Amino acid sequence: MVILAQLKITKMKISSNFDSGNIEIVSVNDKGEINLNIRKDTNSDFLQWFHFRLTGALDTACSISILNAGETSYAEGWENYHACASYDNIEWFRVPARYENGVLVIDYLPSNNSVYFAYFAPYSYDKHQNMVHNAQVSDLCRVDVIGETVEGRDIDMLVIGDEGIGSITWVIARQHPGESMAEWFIEGMVDRLLDESDPVSRKLLEETCFYIIPNMNIDGSIAGNLRSNAAGANLNREWAAPSLERSPEVFHCLKKMDEIGVDLLLDVHGDETIPYNFVAASEGIPSYNDRLKTVENKFKQHWMHICPDFQDEYNYGADKPGTANLTVCSNAIAERFNCLSFTIEMPFKDNDDLPDPMYGWSSERSMLLGESVLNPVLHVLEDL
Repeated sequence: MVILAQLKITKMKISSNFDSGNIEIVSVNDKGEINLNIRKDTNSDFLQWFHFRLTGALDTACSISILNAGETSYAEGWENYHACASYDNIEWFRVPARYENGVLVIDYLPSNNSVYFAYFAPYSYDKHQNMVHNAQVSDLCRVDVIGETVEGRDIDMLVIGDEGIGSITWVIARQHPGESMAEWFIEGMVDRLLDESDPVSRKLLEETCFYIIPNMNIDGSIAGNLRSNAAGANLNREWAAPSLERSPEVFHCLKKMDEIGVDLLLDVHGDETIPYNFVAASEGIPSYNDRLKTVENKFKQHWMHICPDFQDEYNYGADKPGTANLTVCSNAIAERFNCLSFTIEMPFKDNDDLPDPMYGWSSERSMLLGESVLNPVLHVLEDL
């Protein structure tokens, strides 16, 4: 007979040997004093994403210090940041964190013996595969493999709608693998597109075909990288001259875009520092014109009108004419195809316009934003 009162808590342990895991252990003791470092991206100096599991800490007040937070790629992003935690890998809630003297400290008393911590709610490779396979069950969707990553994994593309009719809409996500909110966004958008009872989706698919790459950087996602693929490339700086050796993910995507064409591109990301949802447009490209300016504004104004989570006051600021970085996807595609092209940014922290102390900006809110983007897409189709 086991007497529960005599059971002892197992020794405290940190682990990260799983999909998107990233942490290095400096020291751990059973008093709950835990010192860690974030590991650099594969073949790169970028670092910011973390994802680890703590076990053996039931009812122990833990102080988890990420010692090299001040050396990360976007150290200013730790200001007013609260970490994500989960007991079941489904519900991710926020836990207190403070940034002091270059160290990020997470104070937490676990109510279960196993708890996960992450920079943002992860979107696993297994979940990616399930989303892709579930989508293709719909008669509206086909799955194509457009190429392979550096490490030989399939690059999946969803084709939703009838090819050869109307305009051509591309949506890509997770060029930066640690920006997992981007794939949550895609899931919400895809679910709505495949809802045959939704009038916006039905109308859209009468007028445009969607080409969607839910995860551009699968290798980096599995490795627990923030911005790099397995070769150490920042994919969103590879669009001027991608190569099969360094950036096959961009190479294959751009080749497919050249084959099919592009009338609208949405490139979905997350931002470490700005606590708002916003877009970056293509006003700095050499061929920018009044038509693009008008349709950009029409898109943004409509999105703000129908979705309070989107705004256009806080952003990166406009590029001066002719100064756009053409290695960046949204600029490169706007210039190459003379099309409407946006980088969509979501926060790692919270949306300060509509803050949520329990969850911050979350996977659920990312999905809802993905659903909402279909409205402004429909609103501008006639102008593409």
